Amino acid sequence: MDCFIGIDLGSTTTKAVILDTDGRIVGRGITNSRSNYDIAAQVAKQEAYTNARFEMLSRILREEKNVDKEQRESLEAHLAAAYAHECFLGQLSRLELHCRKDLENPRFANERRELVQSLELIMQGIRDHAEAAFQPSAISRSDFFRDIAGASFIEVAADISRNGGPPFDTLVGMFDRNIIPVENEKETRAFSELLLAAYERLPETLRSSVDNLPATLKAVAETRMDELRTVGTGYGRVRLPFPKDCIRSEILCHGLGAHLMFPNTVTVLDIGGQDTKAIQVDPQGVVTSFQMNDRCAAGCGRYLGYIADEMNIGLHELGPLAMASKRRVKINSTCTVFAGAEFRDRLAAGQEREDIVNGLHRAIILRAMSLLARSGGIKNEFTFTGGVAKNPAAVRALREVGEENYGQLILNIAPDSIYTGAIGAGTFAMRDIAGGAKSNMEAA
Repeated sequence: MDCFIGIDLGSTTTKAVILDTDGRIVGRGITNSRSNYDIAAQVAKQEAYTNARFEMLSRILREEKNVDKEQRESLEAHLAAAYAHECFLGQLSRLELHCRKDLENPRFANERRELVQSLELIMQGIRDHAEAAFQPSAISRSDFFRDIAGASFIEVAADISRNGGPPFDTLVGMFDRNIIPVENEKETRAFSELLLAAYERLPETLRSSVDNLPATLKAVAETRMDELRTVGTGYGRVRLPFPKDCIRSEILCHGLGAHLMFPNTVTVLDIGGQDTKAIQVDPQGVVTSFQMNDRCAAGCGRYLGYIADEMNIGLHELGPLAMASKRRVKINSTCTVFAGAEFRDRLAAGQEREDIVNGLHRAIILRAMSLLARSGGIKNEFTFTGGVAKNPAAVRALREVGEENYGQLILNIAPDSIYTGAIGAGTFAMRDIAGGAKSNMEAA
């Protein structure tokens, strides 16, 4: 199958999409943006290929006459969870190897034995937690290895320290020193090997639910997918290992991506981890004007992440907490540096957490409104994209503030909103080939 790849390398997450020759999205992948942007781009692309192959498998299973819908969905959910579990355990093994090598340093000579024993307990604890975390019905706070393994590492390390083991800081230091090298290593096992290992994890009733299932999995894993062209965009696009003609501005990609999702889009607001973009597009999705925050990450996703860290909750829990607010608190500043101090001051003054967080969301949207005004205001239809578009409190605040200033609006938010830039990049790749550009194979 011929395909086109779009990669959006953001400051916090890197996204990739795979488009077929008709421009349909057949695969999506996301990972955290590592210190090594090249690796992040490769991992996101590999995740998109994995997603595409699981979609391929789903289409094949839908054609199986002896498999009903409920049975098929159960098989797909268990197989996807088992695959993710297998990938996680592979990374965990690499983390353990790095930590053991780290403990060979002479400075740990006097406490090495105790630290090695503690490491073994921590790794076993993480594996035990993973058994529950990678069940199809489990709700995870994160999809990223760093977050899942890190949370378990800290929990087990704290128990060991409380029970007379090595100091907590010493144990957690092992994780901090070795997580980046692990993240920057590629998976050495082929997709087919990982998929068959996932198959072995399935309950017997599911393994036997489809005739010749291993052969079907092998055929899906070996289906050839040829990249005709790859286009990159995003905050870290200058670091992508692509030719210059395969790099596009994130403004152009987000404008086009929003237009493709909602063809009547005129105004686009994208709030990502590091920046906010206010974009106006014409009926063809071509950018006519735009504004971006130009000084810092105030009012962006990273600001919300900082607040979540201050509260010791997951970022995904912040929006629902704000939705429980019963009154509005006015926040004076959206400066990330002072966010924690202001949050603590308001708590000390007796204000409720949910009211403060609600005020923080409104402050972020008010900041975005100033960018929208400078770009030309809001015109229907109005499309909200980026990771923050998944936050219900941010959506509510945007709807309220937008209607206060511009009246009734059609506000579009797609489930794929975080992939908007990658979708635009992939479409540029497809248009490049249609316009006579060289394919990846020809360029090589």
